[in-house]
Amino acid sequence: MTKQTFIKGAMILLAAGVINRILGFIPRIALPRIIGAEGVGLYQLSYPFLAVMLTIITGGIPLAVAKWIAEAQSNGDEGRVRQIFRSAMLLTIFLAITLTSLLLLFSPWITAHLLPDKRVQRTFLFMTPMLLIVGISSVFRGYFQGKQNMIPSAASQIVETVLRIIFSLGFAMLLMPKGLEWAAAGAMLGVVVGEIGGLAVLLWKYAREKRTPAQLAEASKPSTTEDKAPIMGKLLSLSIPVTASRLVGSLSYLLESIFTARSLATAGIATGIATAQYGALQGMVIPLILLPTALTYSLASSLIPSLSEAASRGDMATIHKRLHQSMRLALVAGAPFVVILGLFAEPICRMLYNHSEIAPMLQLLAPVGLFIYLQAPLQATLQALDKPGKALMNTLIGAAIKLGFIIYLASKPEFGIYGALIAINLNIVLVTALHGISVLKLIGFRMKLRDFMKVISAMVIMGAAARFVMNREPLAAEWVNLLVACACGAIVYLALMVWTNIIDRHDLTRLPKIGHWFSRT
Repeated sequence: MTKQTFIKGAMILLAAGVINRILGFIPRIALPRIIGAEGVGLYQLSYPFLAVMLTIITGGIPLAVAKWIAEAQSNGDEGRVRQIFRSAMLLTIFLAITLTSLLLLFSPWITAHLLPDKRVQRTFLFMTPMLLIVGISSVFRGYFQGKQNMIPSAASQIVETVLRIIFSLGFAMLLMPKGLEWAAAGAMLGVVVGEIGGLAVLLWKYAREKRTPAQLAEASKPSTTEDKAPIMGKLLSLSIPVTASRLVGSLSYLLESIFTARSLATAGIATGIATAQYGALQGMVIPLILLPTALTYSLASSLIPSLSEAASRGDMATIHKRLHQSMRLALVAGAPFVVILGLFAEPICRMLYNHSEIAPMLQLLAPVGLFIYLQAPLQATLQALDKPGKALMNTLIGAAIKLGFIIYLASKPEFGIYGALIAINLNIVLVTALHGISVLKLIGFRMKLRDFMKVISAMVIMGAAARFVMNREPLAAEWVNLLVACACGAIVYLALMVWTNIIDRHDLTRLPKIGHWFSRT
């Protein structure tokens, strides 16, 4: 198996993430045109409950597998690696089958009493197979990430995305004549097909690895680690705090959907309109803001095993170096998206979704994008350094404040859906700030204020340049003018990043294919 360095592993996941984000916007753009904002709302309303169930199954187990396997690998203990993987798989399958059975049994009551729109029942039923499929896939991904081989995870993500696009749109169009509920359920069925394809890739990669002579020889070796603690007990002790932390976020997401719908009803907004507004927020606006999380996810996934390995050696210098690299990359890569989405929200929403009325929501959410991008590396650091309880408490505080503000603001007619959006913004900023304070207290790490000021200044200048080009309307087609304005703004931004030494030659040499050009200068 090929073990990658931290940066190389992150770049592999980043490449897959970027491809997935680009491809993933095909259904994001096409689905509202097929089933409308209300149909997207029905489709999205299933996800909060799915997120809670998947968090119970996969919330901490893959991370514990990646962390523990990385430590066993550093000791050359392949026997321990095999034991960890098998125990994690057994636990995950047990949880998935149990929760799937409960969901199927109680789905009529859940959709009638907990979820805000009873028309979501078919979509809810169609999503249940994902619990077992995603659970098994997550253990395989944790296994490969623990061995610092990100290629199988990247390949499975791409296959999953391609299949999801084809089958989600295909099933939605096929079932649309039967009604909105059936079309939304068809889109969810397409997601299930995609997950099956992603799992198939992971199984294939795992089978190929196990067939190599070197791996067969390593797998036959007994465990040599002195730590003889029961595998299942230690696995649970590592995964439960992380699961609890993520469960707070998932439950917050579920309660957010329920409270938002009920608060909008209190404000006098009809159920169908409320479902459409929620669908626009969760299915159209937030995915645009989350585009750069392809980078932050890849950084966090690579950061956990890298920091765990460094921590096991007591190497604080490497921990600081890796965290600084992650934070700087997240900040520099996410900033241009914040500028573009905030500045050109109206034409972007109109061109992508044919719903220009949702542009104010995008403009309100865009500025907190930077906090979203910085949050993932900070949370990964707390988890990798055995402080998941800190992340749990921070997430819990943010969730409580968010839900309180949703109930207070979204129920007022003058705020409506924007009240929920304000609450979401407050939650993002607060949790990121709390994570930053926790990391500062833990290892004394802090980002340089000068770097933030340089990036913010570059964002302002980039925005001015992009707006200037857009206002000139050099070409006939608006979408071409938008692309030209964004490209010009990006060039100005990158030039400023290099000029201010936020990006240096050492960073450029890491770029695939063209990096060697800069090493010779």
